[in-house]
Amino acid sequence: MNQIKDFRLKQLFLTTLFLLFCALCLGQAATSSTNFWEKVRYGGGIGLGFGNNSFNAAISPNAIYQANNQLAFGAGLSFNYSKFRDDKLLAYGASALTLFNPIREIQLSAEFEQLRINREFNTILGASFEDNYWYPALYMGIGYTTGNITVGLRYDVIYDGDRSLYADPWAPFFRVYF
Repeated sequence: MNQIKDFRLKQLFLTTLFLLFCALCLGQAATSSTNFWEKVRYGGGIGLGFGNNSFNAAISPNAIYQANNQLAFGAGLSFNYSKFRDDKLLAYGASALTLFNPIREIQLSAEFEQLRINREFNTILGASFEDNYWYPALYMGIGYTTGNITVGLRYDVIYDGDRSLYADPWAPFFRVYF
């Protein structure tokens, strides 16, 4: 029980830290008289995987507001479907993200994601189980940017190996914004 309480406190602390980081970044944004929609960029990620009796498809559209040459913030949606033999997973949700480029080629990112996870799985004895829950993730990442493309690595600082979609808190990413 103490582990759950400690995890929740850690989660609350890191979420608060993320929101303060976003507020600090917003405070640094330069004001301008340009049209809001001229500074909005669209993009996101897409994934497709095939394996031995397995399939995975993911899509995560995003919209960001480019406050200045260094700072952008926005929101995204996420959808993931996986099938491994007879086991299935459906995850969907939303995220808030902040992107910061201290120099043109380097992108630092912070993203809070909240997913609804629906899992159906079978045991060796043939029993079927469902597990449905909300899962938060707080990613901190770094990437290399060239043009509209960023490739990098991110880390889920509130990772829970028993409930996460992923086997590891480290995950590569590939972002494209137009």
